This record gives sequence, structure tokens and C-alpha cells, in this order.
Amino acid sequence: MANSNLPRRIIKETQRLLSEPAPGISASPSEENMRYFNVMILGPSQSPYEGGVFKLELFLPEEYPMAPPKVRFLTKIYHPNIDKLGRICLDILKDKWSPALQIRTVLLSCRIWMDYSAQWCS
Repeated sequence: MANSNLPRRIIKETQRLLSEPAPGISASPSEENMRYFNVMILGPSQSPYEGGVFKLELFLPEEYPMAPPKVRFLTKIYHPNIDKLGRICLDILKDKWSPALQIRTVLLSCRIWMDYSAQWCS
């Protein structure tokens, strides 16, 4: 993962994602573009998504961390806060973004969002 064009923060976050994967989530950068991540999230247990494997893409814009990453589901999913193009309506990806947040935080939030939907939608 030697890419001298990447900010040090992105390199450190990527190293942590690879060495300490978040539970139920795998994320790896693309070899062609280290700002683009291939993400797989396992459906949380005891949720409508249990047993499912969901593919997402995450892209870090040039402005990251001052601007949030772009994240969307590539796997079709029925969820009240995910549109038909896979775009996620999650406050930390919009107006509640803070540079203190990290890629890991965003991915964990996406997985938790899937877990809570069962409670909110029933």
C-alpha cells in the first residue's frame, strides 16, 4: 500500500481496516485507486438481513476528511433509508459529518443501520 500521493491519514486508516477488521465488515482498497474501497457487510444476526452478504463501494474524495466519504450499496437491498441506486440516507454522510469520524466509523454505522431497521420498521 505504498502510495505517496495519499494523505497520511488515509494510509493509517486503511492499514487499521486491514489489520483490525470491524466485526462483520471487510474493506479493501482497489489496486488501481487507493481512495476506492470494495466493502462487504454481513447481514447482522436477528435482523431481516441475517445471512445476507452485501457489497458496497466507498470512495474518499480529495477533500476527505473535511468532506464525508461517498458510500453506496451495490447489492440490491430493501431498506427505508437506502434508495434504489443504493445511496444511503445517513446523517454522518451528510450534514452531521465531522473530520473526527473515520472510514471505520462510517462502515460500522452502515452495519448498525441495517440492524436497527428491524426495530424501526416493524
